[in-house]
Amino acid sequence: MYVLKHGVKRDPERRWALPDRIFFGYGACHILAGTFLKHPPLEGFYAERIIPAEGFSGNHIYVTNGVIAFDYHGYSSRDRLLEHHKRAWASHGAGWHCAIARVDFDLLDTAGLNRRKMLGPDQYLHDPVPRSRRFLQRFDHPEAAARALKTALR
Repeated sequence: MYVLKHGVKRDPERRWALPDRIFFGYGACHILAGTFLKHPPLEGFYAERIIPAEGFSGNHIYVTNGVIAFDYHGYSSRDRLLEHHKRAWASHGAGWHCAIARVDFDLLDTAGLNRRKMLGPDQYLHDPVPRSRRFLQRFDHPEAAARALKTALR
């Protein structure tokens, strides 16, 4: 698990300068998920949110069809993504636990995101939506999803 240096998320220039995987993995996962859903490379996906218990960090949003999931790592089984996330955050704090909830708000709407303590697309140094589109274009979605599905069904 990557740990951001202190203050990076509060510094728009340093945040924007992060490599894409770190940018979308540590603070802009909702933008990546929202862009995926706005221009879906595969059908049948919806967003889910990992909500840590009170007093813990580790919020994360990804897209899933219920079996496989996509986030800044690429495609994996949904169970593997959740296990990885839980294991990583639990290593940072004893008693770490979370709830999983289906996202019922627009992941690219600033007002709705701000109500949930997330930045809207217009609150970054530059527009992250084109950056997320370019990130998504790096994947052969059908092939990567098929590989993840094989792993999920084992």
